[in-house]
Parts: sequence; C-alpha cells; structure tokens
Amino acid sequence: MNFSDLPIENKLKNSIKFADFKIPTPIQSKSLPISLTGKDILGTAQTGTGKTLAFTIPMINKLILDRNAMALIICPTRELASQVMQTVLKLNVREIGIGNALLIGGESMQKQLKKLKKRARIIVGTPGRINDHLKRQSLNLSKVSYLVLDETDRMLDMGFTPQIELILKYIPKDHQTLLFSATLPNNILRISEKYLNNPERIAVGSLSSPIEKIKQETFQVTQDKKYHELINQLVERSGSILVFVKTKHGADKIVKRLKYDGHSADAIHGNLRQSKRDRVITGFRNGKSRILVATDVAARGLDIPLIQHVINYDLPQVPEDYIHRIGRTGRAGKEGSALTFLTPSDRSMWNSISRLINPDFKPPQGSQKKSFKGKKRPRASFNKERKFRDKRKFFKNKDSRKSSFKDKKKFFKKEGSRKSNFENKKKPFGYTNNPKFFNKTTDSSSKRTENKKSSFKGKKKFKNRKRPKNFSFKRHKRNSR
Repeated sequence: MNFSDLPIENKLKNSIKFADFKIPTPIQSKSLPISLTGKDILGTAQTGTGKTLAFTIPMINKLILDRNAMALIICPTRELASQVMQTVLKLNVREIGIGNALLIGGESMQKQLKKLKKRARIIVGTPGRINDHLKRQSLNLSKVSYLVLDETDRMLDMGFTPQIELILKYIPKDHQTLLFSATLPNNILRISEKYLNNPERIAVGSLSSPIEKIKQETFQVTQDKKYHELINQLVERSGSILVFVKTKHGADKIVKRLKYDGHSADAIHGNLRQSKRDRVITGFRNGKSRILVATDVAARGLDIPLIQHVINYDLPQVPEDYIHRIGRTGRAGKEGSALTFLTPSDRSMWNSISRLINPDFKPPQGSQKKSFKGKKRPRASFNKERKFRDKRKFFKNKDSRKSSFKDKKKFFKKEGSRKSNFENKKKPFGYTNNPKFFNKTTDSSSKRTENKKSSFKGKKKFKNRKRPKNFSFKRHKRNSR
C-alpha cells in the first residue's frame, strides 16, 4: 500500500509527497484505513515505528473536511510534543493552512496566547500546560472532534492521570480517540475501557519484546568501576551514543567527567530550560556532541534517528522503561546495540526486566544470594553480666568510697593546693619540656619585674617634687549658648 492509495484529500496527498513520505510503515498501513473511517484505535507499537504519522494523516484529513472541527494531541514530554508539531508542520503546508498551537512548559505564555487567538485548530501540548490554559480560559476544547493520547503508558507512569481526566471533561463526548502506547499494561486497558468506544486493537510486533535488530549485551561491574568501564566502551564503539542514568545530578556529573576526559558530551534532563534542551538535541543531531547523557523523562519521545548505541549506565526504576530506552536505537529498520551495566544490587530489577522481555524467563540458581561477598567484620563482644558485676564490687565497699572522699577533702584543705594544681595544668602557647626554655623565661620575667620597680620608683620621685611658685591650674569655663 502507498499513501496515494489512501482515501484522503488531494491537498493532503500533495503535502505527503512534499514531505517526502513514500512507503507506509507496518503501524501506518494497519491503522490508517481504520482511523480514516472514524473508529477509535488502541495501538501498540515500539518507538520509532512511525506512530506520529499514523495519527496526524487522518487528523488533518478530518480537519480539511470539517472546517469547524478541532484536534487535540496530548504528549508526556515537551520534546515529544515539539517533534509531533514538526510532523504536523511538514504536512500542514500553506495549501492547507490550518492554524496550530504548541502548548508546553518552558516557553513564553504570551506567544502561546497569541497562537490561540488566531483560531488554532490543531493543539499539541503536555497535560500541565494544557490545564493551565483551561484554568485561564484561554483554551476552548468544545469543538474537539479528534483526540490523540500519545505515549500513554509513559503519561500514566509520570502521574498525569488526574490531569488527563480533567482535560477530557472539557471535550465533547462525541469524538474520535486514538490511543498509542509502546506497552500495554493493565492501567492502559482500564483507561481504554473508560474513554474509548469499541476501539480496534492494532499491535505491531511483540508488546513486551524490543526490536529484534537490536543487539543486547550485559556487563557485570561494581559501582566504583562503572565510570572506568564506560570510558572503555566509549573508546571501543563508534558513532552516536545515548547513555541513560537515574538522576539529573548523575547526568550532569558524568558529563563533567566526560568533558574533562576529552569526550564531546551533553546532558538532557528535566531541570533544563526548553531553549537549552533544543540546543542540546540539535547539537547531538548535527554531530557536535557524540554522547548524550539523559534521564528517562527527558529522553522519552526523542526523535533522533542516528543513535547507534544505547548504554544503560543505571537500570530504570520501571521495567517497561527498559524497552523504551533501547528502542531509541535500531530505528527505521537499522541495526543498533544496547549495553546494560549490572551491579550486584541490580539483580532483582534485572530479573523483572528479563521476565518482561521473556515471560518464560526463570532466574538462575543462586541469583537470589548476595554476590561479591567480602570479609565480615568481627562484632564487638560485650559481657553485660560481667560489667555489671564489676560495678557492684566497686560500689559494695562503702569504706573505699568514704576514704576517697576524705582524701579529696584533705587535698583541698591545703593552702595553695588548688592554685598550684591549676598552674600545673595550664600550659602556655608553645609549651616545651626543654629546661633551657624555662631558664630563659624566668630571666626575662625577672628583668620585666625589675623594670617595673624602677619605673615605679621614678613616679614616686616625681610626686615628691615641689611645684614652682608661679604654677597654677587654669580653669576653662564653658560657653553657654
């Protein structure tokens, strides 16, 4: 099947030719004939299989036929929303002329308001920013007849379920819904039952297994040697590399170390502004930076067709994210490789991932036991009974307690005993046991006392002197104002 064979408007066919889309992918060839009839779709396919074009073509065709209709596409991340809008712009050429608006965080609200005022009929955005506009009453969804939930499994994992439900309250009941996901967990099935009307199930490939052309490898390593092994892998491999880590801080830290070691790398995570994110992605696409270190949230939805290697520096927190990660490589029928670092603490999570990929997976014997056993430190032994007995013996003898108290009394009764004791404890700065030092200090101190005595004598002589006859104290009166 070709795009020219589809029952769509000629304007849209010309746009598809202009955008250089030639042969439909499996997900496109299966979903397009059904979606063009107006039916709801529950589609599952791996990332990079052409899902975006599968729902944008029937969307634009519907908006051409109905000039009052609107379309809403909800995406989990800013990057994915931006990439969907790029596909829309490729198809929505000047001949069609349908207004559009991108509603994502990190961009100017005023620009988005201007777009919405110009009667935008295609709305692409994230749940948070769409709800912001609904609260402002700057967005009206009463004419939406076409709804797309893209990467729905990811949106649910990110906790967007309440926000999605709020958005759906503003949409008319009579509308077409297309739900696309890379995986199909139970929560997706519950949402489809609630919001989809007898949807057609479309699945391309296995729901849980990654793309077959991706070569998967694991490397067992300790936590302290992870970075050293990463450097070795970067040297051995050629082409673009996407490195996944758990945290934003970890991404920035690894990028700093890589740059220090002479590698061209950039980080992408949730703390970056949208302008910075766009610069990082364009730099990676253009080959300015060979290595991209990313978190799961930021990397989800990245449309970079030239990723040749994926390295899982840290395991994902959710097993399904492993499929999304390695799906970044091996796109469009090309071969790719995925390497995963495994530490002793990753064993249970890796078993869960393995069961997701292969339901018949059984963990090897002894995998539950702790590996990398080291020498155990001897525990400190405390004999409480013995310790308590010793205390009893000490306090049993009352005479010893009295005698010790009497000795203290005798000590403090002596004159100067406390002073001498204090002087002995107090040590001057630069204290030394050298006897020569003390002789010098005593000499110097004696000289000081002699000088003081002489000066005191001089003062006495001055006091005994008689004042001259003409000497008098002058008193100055203060001028009263």
